[in-house]
Amino acid sequence: MNNPESDRRRPAANRARKVLKSNTKSESHRAARTSPHGSDHADNSDKPGKDGHTANLDRLQKVLAAAGVGSRRICEALIFEGRVTVDGNVATLGDKVDPSSAEIFVDGERLITDTRLVYLAINKPRGVVSTMNDEKGRESLAEYVGRLSQRVYHIGRLDADSEGLLLLTNDGELAHKLTHPSFEVPKTYLAEVEGPIPQGFKKRITTGVELEDGFVKADSFKVVDSSGRRALVELTLHEGRKHIVRRLLGELGHPVFRLIRTAIGPVHLGDQRTGKVRKLNRQEIAALFKAVE
Repeated sequence: MNNPESDRRRPAANRARKVLKSNTKSESHRAARTSPHGSDHADNSDKPGKDGHTANLDRLQKVLAAAGVGSRRICEALIFEGRVTVDGNVATLGDKVDPSSAEIFVDGERLITDTRLVYLAINKPRGVVSTMNDEKGRESLAEYVGRLSQRVYHIGRLDADSEGLLLLTNDGELAHKLTHPSFEVPKTYLAEVEGPIPQGFKKRITTGVELEDGFVKADSFKVVDSSGRRALVELTLHEGRKHIVRRLLGELGHPVFRLIRTAIGPVHLGDQRTGKVRKLNRQEIAALFKAVE
């Protein structure tokens, strides 16, 4: 007889296995790493800075078009309709702005016009440390990201044994907000743990436990697949303490064999291959700013 609960889990289990398989398969092809800094990557070395010199002013519609909002004609229409604000004020046709410093919103979405700012997502492989350089000579992020003209901060450190989504940016203010516990930005993980998962476990993990460094609980939890000695589970936390997912699951009797982060706030790993680096798109960047308002 078919188990209705098992039937409901099957599509989610298939998606989860695809993530696991993709990361496993990609680990055997690390030699073919791809950096986002090819011909289409912006060269940030000669961009104007906030250094006290006369601002470089451009027509607003030109700045919007360059940021990918649309054609200049479309951007002019957006300005005319009052859907664009600059530094808190509704913009008008003919306005000029300094793209390196102006805070521009289109339909309430933050638009990044400072071309010096970098927002990247990497699917960090297992065994790679979450630093640009490692004093012990271990494989680091620099071997995947390549050379950058400015220092970048990682958002949501992953230990060497964990893998998955890691964000990199030189926007220090955004990085600080996304990692500060007061903003409670959720992070989602796929974990392969010791099984089976007993009934009532969801209530236990979302109720929380006391660890040596304080209380912790999962914001959400679901069993993706549970058969035999191992189980695949998905959980979301807004905590950022060291090894917090492994410690939480271990405390509840289900040690982690493999851990993949699949989302940080509104940004998802999707089908991004292991070791692959990509630029965040305009919508993802705007969503990150909205998450820390």
